[in-house]
Amino acid sequence: MSSDDALKRTADARLVRDLRRPFWSQRRSEITWGYLFVLPLIVLVLVFTIYPILGSLRITLYNWNGLDNPTQFVGLRHFESVAKDPFFWNAFKNTLTYTAILVPIQLSLALTLALILNNAKMRFRTFYRTVYFLPVVTSLAIAAIAVRLMLGRGGAQFSQLFGIDPPISPIASPQLALPSVILFGIWHSFGINLVYFMAALQTVPEELYDAAKVDGANGRQQLLSITLPTIRPLAMIILFFAVLGSLQVFEQSFVLTGGGPYFASEVVSGYIYAYAFGGSAVGRSVTSANIGYASAASLFMSLVVLGVTIIQAIVLRSTRKAS
Repeated sequence: MSSDDALKRTADARLVRDLRRPFWSQRRSEITWGYLFVLPLIVLVLVFTIYPILGSLRITLYNWNGLDNPTQFVGLRHFESVAKDPFFWNAFKNTLTYTAILVPIQLSLALTLALILNNAKMRFRTFYRTVYFLPVVTSLAIAAIAVRLMLGRGGAQFSQLFGIDPPISPIASPQLALPSVILFGIWHSFGINLVYFMAALQTVPEELYDAAKVDGANGRQQLLSITLPTIRPLAMIILFFAVLGSLQVFEQSFVLTGGGPYFASEVVSGYIYAYAFGGSAVGRSVTSANIGYASAASLFMSLVVLGVTIIQAIVLRSTRKAS
């Protein structure tokens, strides 16, 4: 190999090295800035999420009223008590029932209405969106108090319209209390899922509908072959958030019915609240707060929510791969 060829190859190697150096330098700069931007969020998660979780794990091993330092060590006794407590499993069943009924009904209604309001030819679309979204921006506690006052005072008269004798308020009936909480939950959070679905529908290209119309596809065929398959990944995310939000239900039950009557509408969050801050009800009396016991019940429910989250994440990933 001649000296000219060697010099040429050396020059080429230097050129390649010089071209690569700015790229990797720029790449490192972008990565550094990326970490700096997410650093405040990481700090907040560590301080307000990770640290309380670790502290809660320690508290589960003690009897503690939340005032002094925990000194009465009980080991895993709280977990055993939670696992054997029929009131906890009743609240757990009510929470699952709430989620299993609310999520499919609410999402089905939200998707149906989103398809209707997505029609560009429909008049007053903005007005209808605002009306359906108003409950979301309304205070959940205030709305629950208003509904409780209406059902408490006029519920008995309202039940007479359906031939219920003797007349009784829905929130005072063991059979109707939980359905009342579910209906209230559907009404209050319906608007946010409606907005989610409308945003998902905006991602469907109009060209697909135009091509389908040329091929002679009707509205039903366009819905089944274009709309639903296209928004499926986003729909899975909406389902993901709806399930997690429903499993964490608290105000709807606590304010509207107080978990009663006779624990018919008590959910896990209400059960935890009663033991964390003290309370009493028919069949059970919590005379003093026990943060340790409440933390054990909270950890148990957190594991359930974590399991549901993992399952939904796996399903969501499979859906994305399939699409």
